[in-house]
Amino acid sequence: MGSIELKSVEKWFGSAQVIKGVDLKIEEGEFIVFVGPSGCGKSTLLRMIGGLEDISRGSLLISDSDVTDHPPSKRGLTMVFQSYALYPHLTVAENMGFSLKVAGVPKAEIAEQVNRAAEVLKLGPFLERRPKDLSGGQRQRVAIGRSIVRDPTAFLFDEPLSNLDAALRVEMRYEIAKLHQSLKRTMIYVTHDQVEAMTLADRIVVLEYGKIAQVGTPRELYEHPANLFVAQFIGSPKMNVLPCSTQADRYTLEYGRSGDFALPGVAEKLGVRPEHIEVVAAGEGQSDGIIEVIEYLGADTFLIVDCGVEEKVTVRLNGDTDLKPGAKIGLHFPTDKLHFFADNGQALGHG
Repeated sequence: MGSIELKSVEKWFGSAQVIKGVDLKIEEGEFIVFVGPSGCGKSTLLRMIGGLEDISRGSLLISDSDVTDHPPSKRGLTMVFQSYALYPHLTVAENMGFSLKVAGVPKAEIAEQVNRAAEVLKLGPFLERRPKDLSGGQRQRVAIGRSIVRDPTAFLFDEPLSNLDAALRVEMRYEIAKLHQSLKRTMIYVTHDQVEAMTLADRIVVLEYGKIAQVGTPRELYEHPANLFVAQFIGSPKMNVLPCSTQADRYTLEYGRSGDFALPGVAEKLGVRPEHIEVVAAGEGQSDGIIEVIEYLGADTFLIVDCGVEEKVTVRLNGDTDLKPGAKIGLHFPTDKLHFFADNGQALGHG
């Protein structure tokens, strides 16, 4: 089995608490991604699972066995870091099989496991090369291969793609997804890139100031965020948030007009995703604005609109547009696509 469970886990560095009572059950074979802004505790939490950081309070179970006080070597886990940490004087094959050699595994068995991992990662032609002769993506595959040969209970990835350029990140993201489908092992992956989280995860754990803000599938987090923090962290570009007031079955936008409101409770903020905003003639939507910037990205065009509120409103359109910077437009917000939030940021519901 490869299940992992954290029970009321806390981490203190002196008087500073960085992990604040985390409870989480990761099922065998799941791909879990920890996301959150810098300093939220995601890498610390991963290192606690791997045994590289002590658990101050709480307990950690792997395959239903308490391993809270076990050293890293006794947990059956393996970690892949953003730095490849390859031995420059060893070949690819020697790097991948190094841990097995240290453990006294026979040469024939090491060669068999290295070759098997190399086949999965398409590293066969490079086994006799040294790290300096490889690209960044190939080096990262070697680092992953070094973990595969150990046949771990679970893989822990700590921002493994952050040192790669944009094209290589996309390629390696695809390789890691295929690896998970092939090995069917539990994987925990830390990233600050919510695109990686959305494309790789079975479930995403969003962390905020050492606490879990929400756990769910990518679709659940995108469509039903628990609070304003999750709503704006998940999704690119982020969700637009506008100040509003509500009364009876109507909402009224600050610097805008009113519209239908189908939710109970008193909302202070209205959220709407860029792709859900419809551009209409000025005066015909819930808000008017001036286009400040147009960003053309091929399949998508983004309008950055000044509606008189503190933050600009981003609108996503399909393809090109005839609109120009400086044009006055109206923005219509479909009722069934709106999110409402209380003054403390908690979600009140979805339109």
